[in-house]
Parts: sequence; C-alpha cells; structure tokens
Amino acid sequence: MVADTQTGPAGLILRSLLMAGEMRAAAELVGCGLAAPLFAALPEGDGHPVLVVPGLLTDDRSTWPLRHFLKQRRYAVYGWDQGFNLGPDGAVLTALAARLVQLADLHGARLSLIGISVGGLFAREAAKRHPPAVRQLITLGTPTRPAEARAVAADGPLETLRRALANFEEEMSRPAPVPTTAIVSRSDGLVDWRRCREAEGPLHESVEVVSSHLGLGHNPLCLAVIADRLAQPEGCWRPYAPVGWPALLSGPVQAGI
Repeated sequence: MVADTQTGPAGLILRSLLMAGEMRAAAELVGCGLAAPLFAALPEGDGHPVLVVPGLLTDDRSTWPLRHFLKQRRYAVYGWDQGFNLGPDGAVLTALAARLVQLADLHGARLSLIGISVGGLFAREAAKRHPPAVRQLITLGTPTRPAEARAVAADGPLETLRRALANFEEEMSRPAPVPTTAIVSRSDGLVDWRRCREAEGPLHESVEVVSSHLGLGHNPLCLAVIADRLAQPEGCWRPYAPVGWPALLSGPVQAGI
C-alpha cells in the first residue's frame, strides 16, 4: 500500500523516500525508552480495560512496547490473543468480538480498543458488532477508506491484503458508532495517510503525528495521543486538543484535507 498516489518519476522518488524512511521505526523504539521522563507528564488512567490488536503479519509480541506503556499508565491491558494477524478473516473477527465481550463482562466495564494498521480493521469491526461493550476506539495508520484501499501495490503480502480488503469494503465504509480517534502520519511510508482518516462526525476525529508506519505502535508522539484519549472520563469524550510537549508535533487533521 503505497504512501502516495502520484505517478511518474516524482511520485516514484517520493514513494521510495517514504518507504526508506520506515527504517525510522528502530529509532522510534529507542526514542520510546528515552522519552520515559516526558511520559511522566502524561495523564494516568482509571484502570479500565484496553485491548490492543497488532498489525499485519505480526502478533502480540509486536505490541509489547505499547501495552507496557499502558500498564504503566494504570490500565488493564490485553493482547488480542489470536496469533499472527494474517489480514481480514471472518472467523478471527468473530473470536475477537467474543473476547471483547468476555473482557467487558470480566471487568464489569466497557473496553477501549486500539488497532495498529490492519489490526485497526479488526478493532473497528469488533466495535461495530458490540458497541455497548466499547468505550472508545483508536486506530493507528489503518486504511479504512474503501475506495482508496484498492490501490495496493500488487506484490507479496500487500497483494494478499488487497484481495482481503476487497471482501470487507462495504463494512469498512461504515464508521463504528463509538468515539473514534484515527492517528495518521503524512510521512507514513506504507499507507497513504489520507486513506487512514476517520469519517467526520461529533464522535469521530483524525489526529496527525510525525511517525513511520512501522513505528506507530511505539512512537512517543503516538503514545502521548493515546494517553490523552484514554484518560478522558467515560461519557465525556471530546476532540483532541494537544497540550505540553505533544503539541509541538501532533494535532487534529483539519477538516476537508
């Protein structure tokens, strides 16, 4: 899934530079550790449960930095417990939705769902199936706009993803009926950030950060946005308004962009 739809030499150069920029993910992981003193200024949570869904071709091990961060913020954090994410799959989605309801019953509280890249599709669809069990939804670099989702590079796992997304296009076109934040990055080297924006509405927003695609789950700016969103009192969701150091490099995407 290329980062821009431009064609010709200029478009090729831009896509190549953005894809090469995905090597930033390693530096972003190091930055996650170095940013610990800054994280101390971020709000802590109320202990409600949070379920994290990994990206394509990864499993719960890939979300460990994010889940560790959330545990430090005093949330009850869970992985998706479905092995490797091999793309949209009806049986896996059914199992995830059942896990969502099970955890909500266990805690006697609604869950927040976080989905990374294609994992956001699973989280989004699970929220649609059981909205009463969901407190809010956060997606990171998730291609939710179906018309553009066809424009996937036709090679390897991305071609497999293109075929899988085609089966989910109709469902993908509907936003989840819960408070939703889509975190996007214009410097995403794998997915066009415009395809990851959430539908506009009173309970839906898109927030821009500076990050690679592969680093979205541990980029310090992404973690700051997630901490802000999760710390909101239940029933008092509001659009993101960055304060402090996150305001330097993150903020809401302007309507119509």
